[in-house]
Amino acid sequence: MFEYDILATDGAARIGRFHTPHGIIPTPIFAPVGTAATVKAMRPRDLAEMGADLVLSNTYHLYLRPGDELVRDMGGLHEFMQWKKPILTDSGGFQVFSLGDTRKIDDDGVTFKSHLDGSLHRFSAETSIKIQENLGADIIMMWDECADPNDYDYQRYSLDNRTHPWALRCIDAKTRDDQALFGIVQGGVFQDLRIESAEFLAKLDLPGYAIGGLAVGETKREMYQTLDWLNPVMPANKPRYLMGVGTPEDLVNGVLRGVDIFDCVLPTRLARHGSAFTLGGRLNMKNKKFERDETPLDPTCSCETCRTFSRAYLRHLVKSNEILGHILLSIHNVHFLLELMRQMRVAIAEGRLNAFASDYLAHYPLPE
Repeated sequence: MFEYDILATDGAARIGRFHTPHGIIPTPIFAPVGTAATVKAMRPRDLAEMGADLVLSNTYHLYLRPGDELVRDMGGLHEFMQWKKPILTDSGGFQVFSLGDTRKIDDDGVTFKSHLDGSLHRFSAETSIKIQENLGADIIMMWDECADPNDYDYQRYSLDNRTHPWALRCIDAKTRDDQALFGIVQGGVFQDLRIESAEFLAKLDLPGYAIGGLAVGETKREMYQTLDWLNPVMPANKPRYLMGVGTPEDLVNGVLRGVDIFDCVLPTRLARHGSAFTLGGRLNMKNKKFERDETPLDPTCSCETCRTFSRAYLRHLVKSNEILGHILLSIHNVHFLLELMRQMRVAIAEGRLNAFASDYLAHYPLPE
C-alpha cells in the first residue's frame, strides 16, 4: 500500500502509479475539487466516465458542515459521497489562515470563528489529523501554516515554530494505517527556506510530499523558479503534489518540473461564472458574439458538452442563469484539464514532452 511506481521519465517529468486502498492513482494527474463532498455541478458518475481518478475534499468545510463525525458514522467520505476511487483531504489550514481578522494564530494552532455562524473553534495538528481520520480519505495532509510568500522573517519563524514542529505532531497523532500522510514544503519564494523545508520533511520518509504556499500572490515566474529549486531536492521515489494550482499553463509547467499531482477549484468556479477553457485562453459565454454561434464550444474537444451543444445554446443557459449551464460548462472545463493530463502522460511515455509543452505553451505566453 502507498507504493509509488515510476514507469517512465522524460527530463524531470514522470509517469507513475500511486497505490491506495481505493485504487491506483496514475500520475501526472489533475484532481477536481469537491470542497463539501461534491465536485460542484457534477455527479460522481460524470467524473468517473471522463476519467477522473482522484478528487479532493476539504477538512475545514466538512468539519463545520455536516461534521466529520457524521461523515464517519455514514461510512466515511467514499460511502457518503458515493465516490469509489481515491480521495485526498487537505488539512483545512489554508481555509483557516484565510479567515483574516476572525482567526488568531499561535505556535500551537489556530482559534477561529466559523464563516457559517460565527461560532468559535480551535484547530491544531492533532485536530486536523483526527478530523481527516474521521473523513477517511486515502491521502491526508499535514497541518501547516500558509504564510505570506514574500515575508522572509515570518517564513523563517513559521518553519521553525509551526510548519516543521506541526509535521512531527501530525505523525505522532496519526493512528490509521490505511491513510497516506503527505508532508507540505513551505518557505515562500526563498530558495534557502524551500530547500531547508524539503530536506527536513524528506528525512521523515513520508509516503508523499506536497508543495504549499504557491499560487497565493507570487508571480508565475516565481512559482516556476520555486519548482526548479525543489525538483532535485524532493525525494524522487515519492509523489509530488502542487497544491491549489489548475490553469492549463501551470499544469504543463509543473509537469515539466517533476510535479505529479495537482488540484484546483478553478474549472468548476469558472463554469459557475460562465467561462470555459479553450487552448490559449478562456471564453466568456456571456459575450453577445456567441448569440447565434452554432459551433461547438471547442471543436477539438470530445466532452459531452462539445459533442452535443452549440455555443448559442450555452450562452442562452448562462445568460438565463440556468443550472444546466453550470453543469455543461463544468463538464467541459474538468474534461479539458483531465485530457491535458492524459496527453502529457502519452507525451512522457513517447519521450516528446518538451516538444508537446513547447507547442502548448506557445498559446500561453508568460506576462512580462
